[in-house]
Amino acid sequence: MRPKTWYASRAGHWIAETNWPDSLQHHILYLQSDHRLDMNAADLSKVVGSPQTCGAASGEYCAIWLGPEMPGDQRGDDAFSACFTSEPLQERMDIVGAPKLQLRLSSDKPAAQIAVRLNHIQPDGAATRITYGVLNLAHRNGHEKSEALIPGADINIELVMDQVAYRVPKGHAIRVAISTSYWPLLWPVAEAAEITLKGGAIDLPLRKSGDADERQFLPPETADPWKIAQLRTPKNSRRHITNMETGEVTLEIIDDFGSARDLEHGLIHGSIAREWWTIHPDDPLCASARTHWTCENSREGWVTRTETFANMTSDLTHFHLTARLEAYENEELIFEKDLSESLPRDLR
Repeated sequence: MRPKTWYASRAGHWIAETNWPDSLQHHILYLQSDHRLDMNAADLSKVVGSPQTCGAASGEYCAIWLGPEMPGDQRGDDAFSACFTSEPLQERMDIVGAPKLQLRLSSDKPAAQIAVRLNHIQPDGAATRITYGVLNLAHRNGHEKSEALIPGADINIELVMDQVAYRVPKGHAIRVAISTSYWPLLWPVAEAAEITLKGGAIDLPLRKSGDADERQFLPPETADPWKIAQLRTPKNSRRHITNMETGEVTLEIIDDFGSARDLEHGLIHGSIAREWWTIHPDDPLCASARTHWTCENSREGWVTRTETFANMTSDLTHFHLTARLEAYENEELIFEKDLSESLPRDLR
């Protein structure tokens, strides 16, 4: 699968299991000091300290609109990560399930986070994200409580990646990419941390599959399409903007969902969602998130509109959140409310 930020469709076929997950085979590959993946266990001494802008190609946590929300070519994020790449595969590999990465590492700070991506490397170098996982290392023993790291002390962790069913063709390669930041999917820890990888292995759940569907389904049932008259065409954009003076990088997302009239009851509805995620490569405390959402409903003779705003920033000890709601009727402000709250970081 070539990396793209949006797919109209993705080729594939249905597989069926009667003894899940015991029927899977497990293929173990070890992280090597020369940045390879192979079947021999090895020690490492690899320092990872990613800039805060690593994660630019992560896409949305939950891609639900029709814009460029999927993870794009991973080569940019790979440049900010510790990467371990296999030799070209001698036969195709069908990964089915949740890959698991075992790591032995240390941190130079009491709080740190890690993002791990499993990538499909094409013969021309293009990198498609297969799956990924993230972990706040203060939660290495569970999410019930935070446990500070002891700087310089080794710990062992297991990071379980998202479930996936993905085929890597013969002659292509796989890559494990490890970073200490993944913005904006992960809010950065208060102090940029470096981790030292001492050893690691990835457990890949494999299943031999053919090319035909293993289970047949009846055609899907669908309701009649929504009958509307389009008044404003939906459009969206996703841009990275670099301030060349300050070095700050902003991800700007504009989703204009358009405006349409329901042909059954006549209500006109339209909305626009806007997001700005700003970070500096060297300063986790400058991270900020800002949203502005407009929703409008109208019929002949009246118009209602809401404007909602939200902001998030942080300092060494707290997250700071503010929000504002404005409601309008026929352009007259009829309601407004402001909210603010600060939450302790607790090693986050």
